[in-house]
Amino acid sequence: MELYRSHVLVCGGTGCSSSGSAKLIERFEDQLKEKGLDKEVKVVRTGCFGLCEAGPVVIVYPEGTFYSRVKVEDVDEIVSEHLLKGRKVQHLVYVDHKTHESSVQKSLSEIGFYKQQERVALRNCGVIDPENIDEYIAFDGYRALAKALTEMTPEQVIQEVLDSGLRGRGGAGFPTGKKWQFARASKAEHKYFVCNADEGDPGAFMDRSLLEGDPHAILEAMAIGGYAIGADEGWIYVRAEYPIAVKRLEKAIEQAHEYGLLGKNIFGTDFSFDIHIRLGAGAFVCGEETALMASIEGKRGEPRPKPPFPAVKGLFESPTNINNVETLGNIAQIILKGADWFKSIGIPTSTGTKVFALGGKINNTGLVEVPMGVKLRTIIEDIGGGIPNGKKFKAVQTGGPSGGCIPASLLDISVDYDSLTSVGAMMGSGGMIVMDEDNCMVDIARFFLDFTVDESCGKCTPCRIGTRRMLEILERITQGKGEEGDIEKLETLAENIKSSALCGLGQTAPNPVLSTIKFFRDEYEAHIKEKRCPAHHCQALLNYEITDACRGCTACARKCPVNAISGTVKQKHVIDTQKCIKCGNCMATCKFGAIIKK
Repeated sequence: MELYRSHVLVCGGTGCSSSGSAKLIERFEDQLKEKGLDKEVKVVRTGCFGLCEAGPVVIVYPEGTFYSRVKVEDVDEIVSEHLLKGRKVQHLVYVDHKTHESSVQKSLSEIGFYKQQERVALRNCGVIDPENIDEYIAFDGYRALAKALTEMTPEQVIQEVLDSGLRGRGGAGFPTGKKWQFARASKAEHKYFVCNADEGDPGAFMDRSLLEGDPHAILEAMAIGGYAIGADEGWIYVRAEYPIAVKRLEKAIEQAHEYGLLGKNIFGTDFSFDIHIRLGAGAFVCGEETALMASIEGKRGEPRPKPPFPAVKGLFESPTNINNVETLGNIAQIILKGADWFKSIGIPTSTGTKVFALGGKINNTGLVEVPMGVKLRTIIEDIGGGIPNGKKFKAVQTGGPSGGCIPASLLDISVDYDSLTSVGAMMGSGGMIVMDEDNCMVDIARFFLDFTVDESCGKCTPCRIGTRRMLEILERITQGKGEEGDIEKLETLAENIKSSALCGLGQTAPNPVLSTIKFFRDEYEAHIKEKRCPAHHCQALLNYEITDACRGCTACARKCPVNAISGTVKQKHVIDTQKCIKCGNCMATCKFGAIIKK
């Protein structure tokens, strides 16, 4: 075994990879060899560290020094100063957005972004090399599978998951143990265990990061689940748009076979289990379990009515259990540490942790994992670092296109399944898009509904036609053509669609509209009655005006593509609103802040 005095961990997730982390690794390896340090220092390509805003991220252990936004040209200095001379490179060390404190003297857990997180599903992401099974095993990998197969009956495994209170992390939060129990009770020659990695919510990347950073955790959980329900075959349905995740899954499956952890007679028992990968083509509706199974079978990805439920008649007409990636990320730890340990995290009705993809108008964009029941304020202000540019927090959209918008007045709400549902939002898969005062909530509702209209499979009339009619009304409102009664029409259509659509996509599609009407009705009324967008966002309702701060420099007039601005040098200029196409060039050009939106 090779021993190293230092390890340089470089984020190899999609976000940092797109920012050039692969070139950083190459440069580190070249420089270490050149300085004769290649036998003392090891460079490790890991998964996502979570703090995507600071990427590419490099962490040097054993010190735990957190370097952010590292460029290729910075590598030489890190090697020559830190790794050769033992002096940390101060100007590259991460600085907290909120406190403006350098992390140079802090461990990772002391940094504001990480301080109030608790990593269970993401425990290995950013810690191990996801393409090295030995590193996974060194962090208790496959011990839970060994325990389940050699010390527990399938019924005992299911009971442990039931007792833990683990609920599905991909949608409505159905108890995972009950799902397994139903599949176990079905009698059939073959059963299947499916991992739903079809992550389609805008701004969501929880499952992708877990697959990229800890693929063996998912394989182990699937094998445990297969043993519990009596399945001998597993399928991972993953988006083709996730090439890094797919590559690492393929490698992990190959390694697990080599070690005898997949295949025939695992751990010398009678249990045999194999896993296949099926690539999805990016249809959002295939996140619905019956549509997903149809796609695996090579059919058009359309939902079917239930019952029969997948636990009775699923993939290839055999009993099937389906869980999403994050749900499975908790299984091995529950089996190893026990249900009581898992229940000690979170609250009684929502146990454990939840991973969120934090994005939008927030300083610390990235991946966070927090105990259930944490206040929304903690996520936004403490972990997220607050809103950039001194703007005010307005709302957060949770649960993706199927979720709802939570206003600033509910910033102290508990983040758990029941509390979010009670205000018209939902946990969903874990997307969390933050909005500030410049966001128009009517346009936000239009954006998410436009997404679901585009992604509807078209099989049922309420979703195919109803959501399109709602979108047409929202488009009229944002274009200044709203009419009295439009809000009531939206509410009626929404309730009809929710009660009659075939699958979860259609049933939840109206949620963003209903929640924004509930909490931001005044914005809808301003658009309709006053032909005004309070957030100054909807282009058709905007007017640009030149104030007395104008110096008459003529820059705006020269940039106007339709010659709508007139005036003489050193005199206040005027905008002809009849000619103005509201492109915003004038406002972007003015150096004196003399042009405002009204």
